[in-house]
This record gives sequence, C-alpha cells and structure tokens, in this order.
Amino acid sequence: MSKLQTEKRIRRHKRIRAKITGTAERPRLSVFKSNKYLYAEIIDDVAGRTLATASSLEFNKKMKEEAREVGKTIAQRAGEKKIKNIVFDRGGYVYTGKVKALADAAREGGLVF
Repeated sequence: MSKLQTEKRIRRHKRIRAKITGTAERPRLSVFKSNKYLYAEIIDDVAGRTLATASSLEFNKKMKEEAREVGKTIAQRAGEKKIKNIVFDRGGYVYTGKVKALADAAREGGLVF
C-alpha cells in the first residue's frame, strides 16, 4: 500500500472511530489487515479491555477463506462469552473482499450488527 493510500485509510479510520464506541452491552468488532494476515478483536472501549480475538495466523488457507474462518472463530469466541450484539469497525478499510467475508461469516456465526 502506498503512503497516500495508508494516510487516507488512517484518516477514514479516525473519522469512523470518532463516531463509534464499544460498550459492555455492545462491544466493538475491530478489523486490522497487515500485508500477510487479518486480525479481528472484540473490544469494550469503556473498560478498555479486549474481550475476544482471532487472526488468520491460526489458519493456513487462501486470504478470503482465512477471512471467513476468522469471522467464524470470532463469532464462536464471542458466543462463549455471551456476546451477541456488536458494533462493526472496519478500520478504515473498504467494505469489500476480506473485510466483507469476515463480516458475513461473523453474522452467520450469530453476531448481530
């Protein structure tokens, strides 16, 4: 990703984060993409705690399939902690491809957003 694209993504991310926060009743599902891996975590911003995490480091598949697996895993781990409703934070990334696959799999896993 070029420097300009990264700066634009960070600007979008800051704008989105100013509008949404995670609470204990409705935590935030945050997505981060590196060059090789995809990370998702469920965060309670009020308490400043991470409630559940999942990443593509745990799987050895193609990226979109890994994104689906990360979505299913984060939904399963959230279900174990009795979390059903969340706020989705796409991290400034465009809602297509891996981010969309992760979100759809999380919805199929039982998360509501």
